[in-house]
This record gives sequence, C-alpha cells and structure tokens, in this order.
Amino acid sequence: MVDKLKYVKETIKSGHTGGGGPFTEKCEKILEKELGVPKVLLTTSGTTALEMAAMLLNIKPGDEVIVPSFTFVSTANAFVKFGAKPIFADIRSDTLNMDEGFLNKLITSKTKAIIPVHYAGVGCNMSYRFEVAQQHNIAVVEDNVQGLFGKYNSRFLGTFGDLSALSFHETKTFTCGEGGALIINNKKYIERANIIRDKGTDHQKFLNGQVDRYGWVDYGSSYTPADMLAAYLYPQLKDYKQIQADRKKKWLYYYNQLKGWAQENNVQIPYIPPECESSYQIFHLVLPSPKKCQELITHLKMNGVAATTHYPPLHLSKMGQKFGGKLGDCPVTESISECLVRLPLHNGLSLADQNYIVYLTKNCW
Repeated sequence: MVDKLKYVKETIKSGHTGGGGPFTEKCEKILEKELGVPKVLLTTSGTTALEMAAMLLNIKPGDEVIVPSFTFVSTANAFVKFGAKPIFADIRSDTLNMDEGFLNKLITSKTKAIIPVHYAGVGCNMSYRFEVAQQHNIAVVEDNVQGLFGKYNSRFLGTFGDLSALSFHETKTFTCGEGGALIINNKKYIERANIIRDKGTDHQKFLNGQVDRYGWVDYGSSYTPADMLAAYLYPQLKDYKQIQADRKKKWLYYYNQLKGWAQENNVQIPYIPPECESSYQIFHLVLPSPKKCQELITHLKMNGVAATTHYPPLHLSKMGQKFGGKLGDCPVTESISECLVRLPLHNGLSLADQNYIVYLTKNCW
C-alpha cells in the first residue's frame, strides 16, 4: 500500500511546504518521463491548468472555442473568463465524447481552439481532431482531467494537443485533494507558462541564474500548488502502474457482472473503442429513460449507495443560454444527461462493496 503521509511529514520537517518545492519538481519529472512530454507544470487544480492554457493562447473577447456540452463547467469557464465564446458541440452516443463529425460545421474565422474532453478516461478520436485543427491553424487543448494514463492508438492521452490539463482532485484515481497539471507538448509555450504560473514574474529565470533579480513581466497568477500536496501525490505517481491496474480490475468487475443484465434491460454500459485504452476513471450506466434512471438512483441511495447522475448540458445552463444555447442544439447530450448513472468507483472500494452494488443494481426492478 502506498504510504501517502511519509513524504508529507518529510516536507513539514524540511520547512518548505509552500509552492515550487522539491516534491513539485519530482512529480513533474515523473509525469514528463512516463508520458514522454517536454514539460509538465503542477497547478492548483485542473481548472487553473485550463486557465493557463487560455492565457498561453492569448484568448480574448471575440474568440471562439469549441467544447462539448457534456462536460464540467471548467472546460468552458476557463476560456470564457478571458472573453471567449463557447461553441457547444454534441457528443457521440457510444463513448460520450465530442462528436468529431460536427467539428467542420462549428469552425469559423473566430475559432481559436478545440477543447476535446476524454470522458471517463476513454480517448477521443485525436487523429481526426489533429487533422482538422491543422487545416484551420487552430490550437488543440485536451481536457484530460479524467484520462491520465489512458491511451489512444497506444499513445498516452494528453500528449496530442498543444496543451493539456490534468486533475488531482479527490475524486480522481491519483489525488492530492485539490491539484492539477498543465502538460505542454508545444515547446514554444514553456517559457511563458513558467512566468504565468509564477504570478507573472520571471522567477524561474532568476532561479536558473539567467537574471540577477526577478520582476513582473507578464500576466499571471498564483498557480503553483503547495509542496505538501505534491508530497502526498508523489508516491502515488511513483506507483502508478499498480494503482492503475487495481482501478482497471474494479472497473472490469462492474463490466463483467453487469453486461448481461444491461443487455436484457436495454441499459447502455461503457464502450471502449479498440484503438483506446481507458484510464477507468468512471463506470456509468445509461438507462432507457429518465424515469428508470431516477428509480435506480433512488433504489441505491435507499440502500446506502451513493450513485449519482453526471453533467447537465452546458448549452442549456443559465450561462450557456447567454451564449446562445437552446433546447435541441445537442440532442444526444440532452438525452444522455437525463439517463446516466455513475456507480461508485474509487481506490478504496472493496470487492464486497462492489458485490453489494451489483446485487442492488440487478434487483432494482
């Protein structure tokens, strides 16, 4: 078992608990090595990683970014914060990822970026997105907060786009309570990313001996996490293969136990295309109707199991409607969001817990 507190205690004893410490660097180096990317910067959250991406792309009022409607608000909000208009795309009914078939129809002369989300850790069709983005000279920013160590065509998710965001929120497989990371695949962004993360200063140049004193040189914010958080994350990343294998085992147990029942009851279970290897972040069921969905959630909760739905459509939210979203724009999203149930899936979930959840699910009706 990973001892998550060992290095936290070490950090406390060292007296360096703030941002930019040795464990922050160690986590970044592990991710750079394992993912094979030029640069990783730990951040305070997945949201702030996306905000850094928006700043690096110089997002400004009048720009447009294409996002799936079926995603967490941060995917859009990180860019809206700097003036961008979100253009909402519908999702595929199988993977629940952004439907790549809509991309060309949504791109305009104002499009600055495409933001694919790897829902539940299953990779989007990145080959096609890359092709479209290159044709139109548009940046790709992967929202990979659910997909760390998942793969598409044998390549790690988060390594395709110009930039990519990770999350280490308490709900994720690898966690420090609240944290994230910005993956930088396009090297031209590295120097400015360091400045933005460090409150708009060239502090990193000072540390490298490139300047005598550091100063305020650009926009920025305090996006560096406390080193105590990185110390908590560090042993998990060191042991990521074992943790990931255990997560996969739990996910496959649900899949194998429920696939027959799902087929008999017209319930959709997760689909992983052959070119993908999931990160197994979420196990969800799509029920045949909103009524069935609520019945299952209620049944599980009455028996002590905290099952939940997931994202309401962003285009139908109060903010989404301000940007022109309306009913019927994303029909698959609208349908799926009313029928999806997430079963509990976390690192502490026991086989007995899963047996109980499977039993309750199969005996709901």
